[in-house]
Amino acid sequence: MSEVRVPVLIGEAKVAGPGSVLFTVGLGSCVAIVLFDPELCVGGLAHAMLPDPSNGRRNTPASRFASTAVPTLLEMMSAAGAAPDRIRARLAGGASMFEALLNEKGRRLGMRNVEAARAALARAGISLEGEDVGGSYGRSVFLRTADGTVTVTSVSHPDVIL
Repeated sequence: MSEVRVPVLIGEAKVAGPGSVLFTVGLGSCVAIVLFDPELCVGGLAHAMLPDPSNGRRNTPASRFASTAVPTLLEMMSAAGAAPDRIRARLAGGASMFEALLNEKGRRLGMRNVEAARAALARAGISLEGEDVGGSYGRSVFLRTADGTVTVTSVSHPDVIL
């Protein structure tokens, strides 16, 4: 039986059970937040664009922001039967893309996304078990729910297994 591929687009969060591969492509300054319950083989993936919803926009999906994507994913995973005390996290992305074209705040956006995700995980009591963040290059992330393997790929760098 082949694995079901589940794409996660920018600003989205999705959860899948055993036999799936959750994936997102084209991470630059965005951060991929990966959660996994190894007992149930349930995984969650969010592709967060910004650190937090501080601009006051209404009706914006919570998964668009690192600070609110974590509780959103946890809620979705709990609904799928995952237990918060078993869930572990990994992060990828948060690059500083196009440094020469951006001001200081723009150059730091990637790391601000990573810092917001780390803080949200800490608030939720979720252990961060690995990350591939920073740099100045894009990434794609693949979570295999069969075993929780997270593979981070890049055109210009070797694959990273988290």
